[in-house]
Amino acid sequence: MKLSVVILPSQRWELAREDWRRADEWGLHAGYTYDHLSWRSFREKPWFSMVPTLVAAATVTSRLRLGPLVTSPNFRHPLVLAKDLIALDDISRGRLIVGVGAGGTGFDATVLAREPWSPLERHERFEEFARALEHLLREPRSNLAGPHYPVVDSRQIPGPVQQPRPPLYLSALGPRSLALTAELADGWVSFGDPAARADSPTFDAVSAQVTRLNSEMERRGRDERSLHRVLLNFEGDESPMVSYESFLDWAGRYRALGFDEVVVHWPVSESPYAYDEDLFERICVQGAREVDAW
Repeated sequence: MKLSVVILPSQRWELAREDWRRADEWGLHAGYTYDHLSWRSFREKPWFSMVPTLVAAATVTSRLRLGPLVTSPNFRHPLVLAKDLIALDDISRGRLIVGVGAGGTGFDATVLAREPWSPLERHERFEEFARALEHLLREPRSNLAGPHYPVVDSRQIPGPVQQPRPPLYLSALGPRSLALTAELADGWVSFGDPAARADSPTFDAVSAQVTRLNSEMERRGRDERSLHRVLLNFEGDESPMVSYESFLDWAGRYRALGFDEVVVHWPVSESPYAYDEDLFERICVQGAREVDAW
């Protein structure tokens, strides 16, 4: 099992670069960042853009895999994003992971002065966006007729370093997105079920998603082991960062459920991620080695 981190794009680079360097030096699997225009409690605080943040991170790291966790259709077109990601894969020398989700209903959904999409429209756009991005990252020229993201005779040259394309991970929580993941993706990202009752255990929600996803893969004749599985510690009833033992227990339960990678947040003061920094370093150094041996 691998341990990775989300490093929020909330500091000026002269400070943030050291966090990315340490993630690389500690031997963590991947460093991700969120792709938003503004986000939650950081609405009135510094918040930088995903692509230049990851490009900068690529230049101060050598082995850490990098990517959005996740990008979405809320304010992006897949062709423009694909061109940026191809450049990022080149600059990082083939360390890119492309995480994609449907996007939410928060600031990103309204800041461009449009009405938020309905759940059905959001899924339809997510599916078209994911299929288009998968194609654009793989093919040197493209024509796409989709109703939301058409492309006319585009060029993606020289293409990514990773062939046929960088790995595509889909954040999928419901039945339709889980089916799309089973068909299209190299990896799956879950953090539970935000629509579940407040007293519903995150582990139970994720277990139900695993069952549904495995069924979708079986229906397509696809080996369950061919899909990399990522669990993000985000919301819900779990607190793996309160102690070293809590972290190991949390990671172990999801390893038993078939997950290959767990992701925690880099500490940020005065935020939901204001962890003890000494404990965080122990988890990243000692804990990463321990779970990697499982």
